[in-house]
Amino acid sequence: MATPSYAEITHNGLWKNNPALVQLLGLCPLLAVTGSVVNAIGLGLATTAVLTCSNLAVSLVRRQMPETVRLPASVMIIATFVTCAELLMKAFTYELYLVLGIFIPLIVTNCAILGRADAFASKNPVLPSLLDGFMMGAGFTAVLIVIGAVREVIGRGTLFADMDLLLGPVAANWTLPVLGQDYSGFLVAVLPPGAFLVAGLLIAAKNAIDAYLERRRSAEIKIVSGSKRVRTTGKIQ
Repeated sequence: MATPSYAEITHNGLWKNNPALVQLLGLCPLLAVTGSVVNAIGLGLATTAVLTCSNLAVSLVRRQMPETVRLPASVMIIATFVTCAELLMKAFTYELYLVLGIFIPLIVTNCAILGRADAFASKNPVLPSLLDGFMMGAGFTAVLIVIGAVREVIGRGTLFADMDLLLGPVAANWTLPVLGQDYSGFLVAVLPPGAFLVAGLLIAAKNAIDAYLERRRSAEIKIVSGSKRVRTTGKIQ
């Protein structure tokens, strides 16, 4: 199997094969902790780091792993990097780690990470695997942030609240009252049903965009295939 180009890997991770919008993997943390932007960024960065590092490690040892132990070996590699991410969050962003709770250790069971390690990193060279892990993580993080931003604005009327949990005192005053100081909030948006609604709308929007682009591409192909070449003879004065 030929290794995809870097452009194709990037397009797959961010749009065409986005793990959250197309593969629908890792939906449990995506829906559970995206009540705010800071939660989404924290989980997204941890997931991206684990996905990138695990893809790199699996690709490095892919020729030394027998087929019979490839899956358990991949799980052990992923668990090692999840433990490192968990310890780093405990050391530097402990309050955010407490907010995210069990969903940091549960990155080990994220099907998106295990799926990329098994389907891509175990079959491709180091650099494409590294890029694949980063782009898949970036696509997943982007969806997390969009869902978190929409839910925070509708549910609380603010944006970038509690960013000091991730960035420290420098971000203590980053809260933007998008809907005004008197906004009382919309409770459904910050509850699990709100996460399902926003995620569903994003998936529908992506499908609509893909359908529009496909129709436009088909129309351009018809125009090109239906055109005729005209031969002109003689001189034009």
